[in-house]
Amino acid sequence: MALTPTLSETLARARADLRMGLPVVLEGAERLALVAAIETLSPARLGEMRRLGEPELALTARRAETLKARAYDGDLARVALPDGASADWLRAVADPKDDLRRPMKGPLLTRRGGDAGLERLAIRLAKSARLLPAALVLTVADAPPGLTWIDAETAAPHLDALPELEHVVTARVPLFHAEEARLHIFRPEDGSDEHYAIEIGRPDRAQPVLARLHSACFTGDLLGSLKCDCGPQLNAALGKMGEEGAGVLLYLNQEGRGIGLANKMRAYALQDQGFDTVEANHRLGFEDDERDFRLGAQILSRLGFGSVRLLTNNPAKIARMEECGLSVTERVPLKVGETRFNHHYLLTKAAKSGHLL
Repeated sequence: MALTPTLSETLARARADLRMGLPVVLEGAERLALVAAIETLSPARLGEMRRLGEPELALTARRAETLKARAYDGDLARVALPDGASADWLRAVADPKDDLRRPMKGPLLTRRGGDAGLERLAIRLAKSARLLPAALVLTVADAPPGLTWIDAETAAPHLDALPELEHVVTARVPLFHAEEARLHIFRPEDGSDEHYAIEIGRPDRAQPVLARLHSACFTGDLLGSLKCDCGPQLNAALGKMGEEGAGVLLYLNQEGRGIGLANKMRAYALQDQGFDTVEANHRLGFEDDERDFRLGAQILSRLGFGSVRLLTNNPAKIARMEECGLSVTERVPLKVGETRFNHHYLLTKAAKSGHLL
């Protein structure tokens, strides 16, 4: 029926439910499971889930490595809950903020054998909700009524697919660096954050356009944070486009390399404890970079561009553009914004993330 939710709409509901602390139901081929995000799980709901059975804690292999827990499933670990494990204990295992102050959280007993598909999907849902990648998973014979219900077999590939972007509106917005500028708004069909394209001048669609894929950085772009080089890169890119009279800057809402602002601040707190950017992400349970640059390729194609001169120091962006069918005719370096606060951050970018700095 046209009035019932689509799979994209159901997954959007599930993300909202997890953010509010409400469990969702995952239906696999051979079992049914209740899933709750550890970050938002209340003691009352934890108690109710424990009354229904024996839930397990699903963690990424990155987080399990920090906790010295064996990840028998490769990319994740299924941790058995000890007797009396509270919501605070679960959050302490999932959130590394107190790892150095309280390093002994185990030993943790992890499961092996059986299918971990629902646990894997639970972690992916938590990530897509910009929550800590940790979930409580309880196999049940039946689920309480009223919860969002997801078919795992159809949802898993859907989460990997690039959401279709709808062009919402375009308006003229004179900028400091270029008075002749227009802002295009693109809205994903899956209900996730909107993305923006700032078009400077009237670029010739038949020629390579000067382009920048810029990931949102609230602290750097808006507050002028000295911990990163994002704000200076944003302004330098717009300035160069203004000088040339044409260009496109894509502002992608993938804060903190795709982990969200709250998790980015968690990573900052870990950096204050002595970990570098990559180490902090891994301790949180994330990969080095969780962004999806296919979004940028889709927007450029929708705007009619087939080739770009890419303003970037990141070879991964070039590779992704070319994988998506866009020709990168030139890499235009963008080396600005180094401070005494971000010097080691930039060194880590070069040494561990392959940036050309």
